[in-house]
Amino acid sequence: MMWKAGAGLALTMVAMPAVPACAQGTAPSSATVAVPAPPFVPADFNVPTHVEGPGFTIVPLAPALAKIDYDAYMASIEHLQKTFSRSTNWPREGISAADAVQDMETEQARFQGRKSFAYSVLTPDGTRERGCVYVYPSTVPGYDAVVRLWVTKAEYDAGFDAELYTWVTGWVQAKWPFVKVAYPGRAIEWSAWDAMVAASKTGKAGSAAPAQ
Repeated sequence: MMWKAGAGLALTMVAMPAVPACAQGTAPSSATVAVPAPPFVPADFNVPTHVEGPGFTIVPLAPALAKIDYDAYMASIEHLQKTFSRSTNWPREGISAADAVQDMETEQARFQGRKSFAYSVLTPDGTRERGCVYVYPSTVPGYDAVVRLWVTKAEYDAGFDAELYTWVTGWVQAKWPFVKVAYPGRAIEWSAWDAMVAASKTGKAGSAAPAQ
């Protein structure tokens, strides 16, 4: 199940200077023009689509993975509500297989549109999902991206969460075009991150300093 971060093209209204009346024969006026926000990743960046790690393989989430993804998070509902989503909204009892497929389609579309990138962490043979990794734009000024990840309860108990986090931070630093990346709940305490997100929504970003 995927975490859904908003990352659509934002449009900023920019005021254009008025043309002098003597030049156009009418009273001065102003106009606005829509300017697209910068892309999440550069157009020439080759987004990873298949990565081999120590004991796992990372591939984009897609409808073909809906069942093994569903099996993974539905077997770890309470664990993920406490360690990943911090909410009872996801995962939860009652999610249907159709819901799972729809979520996969959404994540796949966002990946193909280069808006955000959701990955499944699979066993080398591709038969079981060990967790997921999400790379998406940051709403907090000063960060180029936000990266979050989860592993199943069984994998967490086996110590894989710490292993995957260490590997992912190195991978993102080496292979992705970001200068500063936020890892909420890990490198940044949740309370500090929540405060920064709230401040960014009210136009007061910067009032809370990133946790080290």
